[in-house]
Amino acid sequence: MRCSFAVLFSGFVALSASSVSADEPLPPPRQFSPFVKQLGLDLRKGDAAPLTMDEWQHRRALLKDHLLAAWGGFPETPCDLEPRKFGEFEREGYRVEKLMFQTRPGVWMTANAYVPDKPGRLPAILNVHGHWAGAKQDPVVQSRCIAAVKLGFFVLSVDAFGAGERAVGKKLGEYHGEMVAATLLPVGLPLAGLQVYENMRAVDYLCTRAEVDPERIGITGASGGGNQTMYAGAFDERFRCVVPTCSVGNYQAYLSAACCMCEVVPGALTFTEEGDVLGLAANRGLMVTSATKDAFQFSVDEAKKSVARAEAIAKLFKDATVRHTIIESEHNYNQPMREAMLGWMTKHLKGEGDGSPVIEPTIETEDPELLRCFPGETRPDDFVTIPRFAAAEAERILAKIEVPSSIDGWNAMHQHGITELQEALGDMPSRSPLNLKSERDPDSKIETLTFEPEPGLTLTLKRNVVVDAARIALVLDMDGGAEAASMGKLAEQLRASGWMVVGVDLRATGNAAVLRDTIGRAPDHNSAEWSLWIGRPLLGQWTWDVQRTLDALKEQDGKLPQEITVIGLRTAGLVALCAGALDDRISRVATVNSLGSYVTDQPYVGQRLGLMAPAILRDVGDVPHLAALMAPRPVLVAGAVSGSAKPYGAAALKQQFRFTEQVFELVIPEPEPRFRVTTPDDLPTLLK
Repeated sequence: MRCSFAVLFSGFVALSASSVSADEPLPPPRQFSPFVKQLGLDLRKGDAAPLTMDEWQHRRALLKDHLLAAWGGFPETPCDLEPRKFGEFEREGYRVEKLMFQTRPGVWMTANAYVPDKPGRLPAILNVHGHWAGAKQDPVVQSRCIAAVKLGFFVLSVDAFGAGERAVGKKLGEYHGEMVAATLLPVGLPLAGLQVYENMRAVDYLCTRAEVDPERIGITGASGGGNQTMYAGAFDERFRCVVPTCSVGNYQAYLSAACCMCEVVPGALTFTEEGDVLGLAANRGLMVTSATKDAFQFSVDEAKKSVARAEAIAKLFKDATVRHTIIESEHNYNQPMREAMLGWMTKHLKGEGDGSPVIEPTIETEDPELLRCFPGETRPDDFVTIPRFAAAEAERILAKIEVPSSIDGWNAMHQHGITELQEALGDMPSRSPLNLKSERDPDSKIETLTFEPEPGLTLTLKRNVVVDAARIALVLDMDGGAEAASMGKLAEQLRASGWMVVGVDLRATGNAAVLRDTIGRAPDHNSAEWSLWIGRPLLGQWTWDVQRTLDALKEQDGKLPQEITVIGLRTAGLVALCAGALDDRISRVATVNSLGSYVTDQPYVGQRLGLMAPAILRDVGDVPHLAALMAPRPVLVAGAVSGSAKPYGAAALKQQFRFTEQVFELVIPEPEPRFRVTTPDDLPTLLK
């Protein structure tokens, strides 16, 4: 299996509106991609290459600070590497060691060291694999290691977090993206940043080897490994040669494509474009390799835009050269690409040749099982995987949050929580004209409203018409949309009790869902990733849609009733809580079988990627802390599920929301509780 994520999805990344007349508005399913792309263009419209070294050095420092913040920061003090060796085998001219070392406390990186039979200190290459099923064991990945070691390079080939021997399961072939990597977002440690730090620790390990010259270390990889190469090479100046392959394009191109979560830098377009990131390595042997038949986001034309910026930065340095190598090929790391890389590494790490390709020696790859530290099913059961790491980080963070002992203490915590929630959800736009339109069905007394929450998007809501309605129930259903929310069983029960029931298609959901948006367990994979790039997580955009829905109802009716309940069904529960926390027009929130906690030691199941706002747990708290921000306005939690889709039992549910209950008891010490955990069946009765 060729296993490139870009190739796997290149067949459905173009969300063209070619079937729609240029004079007609785009239908909702086709609106979101151009909407996001325009926001991306607006964010970077003033970009230009630096003209002086002083300008570049200032920009460089800011860029590294922004990248570090987007990645969640790195540990101040590296842990001991504690390298462990699991054996080795000899081949003609070199040996291969099976080893692992510690990157963070309790987190182990499995690796192979390819060691030439040569004396003295040698140039070294860190090889990062990309999305090949076998990770460091894959024949495509082995090939560049064997070629390099036969030419006298010490090569360290590592398994990325969540891949190879470091996956959730013990077998090779797992993918570390979608809802596996999503577990990292709430704790503020996206996979892209973890990979950069781990590759820096791999350099730390290389520097402990007597065979390695620490002044002559390079890095290369393809696909997702090429992204790792670019970021690690940009950030760690110990790399003296940087060769990303089949990976460079530009951030704007990602806004119409599917990519892996390991490639996403949250908010990157708010502070840079890919060309400046490449520019961080422009004076250290940078060569970008592109394939002529690659996916759009890695295409030659898109790569040229970023390479041009890196070349402009290189001109500010004496004798710095950036090379763009173009190979007639599909997405790969094939022999011509390897030979180009080896020639470039030979020039920059050995001081030999002019950087032209070198002829590759004969290669015979190994049985992948031979290269494993833990063949078959022998990996320890307690091995730290991505979700286990994320869960441990979450528990460490949450252990520091205590219920305040006084109203003043809660008021301070509440204000801090609201501020941090607004930050986690991203910037909200200004209120623009709604361009409201109405259509009423006289037979069913159902009214349909369409409106623009912001320019470029149209939302649709449906409601039963109630003259001078005293109560509105806004029901959010991201799976079924406005129709299901306003016409389902719960809606029927509420209407029977006199409620005006409103359902709305939040952007990129329901009847407005983006075409071909599902990847793996993430139904909103691409739309969620695009939103992360522009610094506006979908959770924040959905929260804004709820606020604008209330604006639309007010504009249509001239006023809003005092009693407005927002009910979030399943994945919409967190949207309801965030909207309630930020909009005091909402008098009550109810969640139904929604996520009860961001904390999970397994990949998310039955959830949406768009709910995973970066650092929301780190900076605001878990779901019970979000619910507490509603106090003193009532909150009903009608059932809940864990991150792995397991329903909470009654006792476990009450315990999970104990923090929320204690805050409400502090704020409203009265017999009738305003916070309750209940069951979905009891919800209609409680809302009467």
